[in-house]
Amino acid sequence: MSDLWTAVKDLPITIESSSFETLLPNGPTAMEDFSTTQLHLHGRGEEGIGEQVGMAPTQEGLRASDFPVTGAWATLADFLAHLDRIDMWPEPPEYDLERNWRRWTFESAALDLALRQANTSLAEALGRTPQPLTFVNSFGLGDPPDADKVANRRALHPTVGFKLDVAPSWTQEIMDTIAAVEGVAVIDFKGHYGLEIEDEAALLAMYERTLATFTEVLFEDPHDIPAVTEMLTPLADRVSYDAPITTVESIGANAIQVGTVNVKPCRVGRLQELSRLYAHCEAAGIQMYNGGMGELGVGRGQAQLLAALFHPDAPNDIAPSDYNLEEPPPGLPGSPLDPAPDRGFRRR
Repeated sequence: MSDLWTAVKDLPITIESSSFETLLPNGPTAMEDFSTTQLHLHGRGEEGIGEQVGMAPTQEGLRASDFPVTGAWATLADFLAHLDRIDMWPEPPEYDLERNWRRWTFESAALDLALRQANTSLAEALGRTPQPLTFVNSFGLGDPPDADKVANRRALHPTVGFKLDVAPSWTQEIMDTIAAVEGVAVIDFKGHYGLEIEDEAALLAMYERTLATFTEVLFEDPHDIPAVTEMLTPLADRVSYDAPITTVESIGANAIQVGTVNVKPCRVGRLQELSRLYAHCEAAGIQMYNGGMGELGVGRGQAQLLAALFHPDAPNDIAPSDYNLEEPPPGLPGSPLDPAPDRGFRRR
């Protein structure tokens, strides 16, 4: 059984043409004017696809001619080294992390194409069997909070768990209502997104209520302020980091030394570093799960496939994309999800 990078780096790849495609959600979402962009790479009668996440303004004007990627390379590693010589951002992005998102778009599409040209799948290359995938549905309750939203979702989709964005407006009554619903797996504090703390006293009171009410869930991305660190350090085995995790080194660079991390492939950006993260966490006994970034196309299935290969039983925040609609329809796939691996780097 190979590590990810060793398994794929020597695959040859030929790219004859490329193009971009804009994707739109199937209905209203919590974010207005949301879209993603798929990259298509063609060569030797095969197609590789990757997905650029992020809000629409970061993707406007993407033209295949701006990214000289056609050619033949002896190995995938050679092609990815070629990407280092391409200026993917003639104008700097609004957020530096967008560089990783775009890099992952090209790396995932290239991996898909190289595997397909080799007439194999990622699972076969790794020597791993994808397992049924546990997933959760992530959302906030709005302002003012809709205390019944979690129970209503659970009634409509009874196998699906939840990753919930807590807010100071959650009263004790709201928390008790939510805690009574089976399936709440992760409470996300969003403490590493650069959001302004408007009232620190209210924030700390929210933490106190949350920790007292949700006694078994995982606490994600706590704020890096002394009072919060003091509260959560004794619960380090139930704390995880998401937004700060981009490299192996980033795991230990946080206020609390945790045993669980959210490894988002598009946030890491590079296959080689993602492979390092997987190997490090497996060797160190650090639990992993992953999350989506609003993917509408192939990227969601790619994240699901990686989870099915490396951490299938975790609270993976990669529910099928229609769960992100304001009103998810009935009849969506339940958890655990059939891994349904396809050729290349895809789910069917």
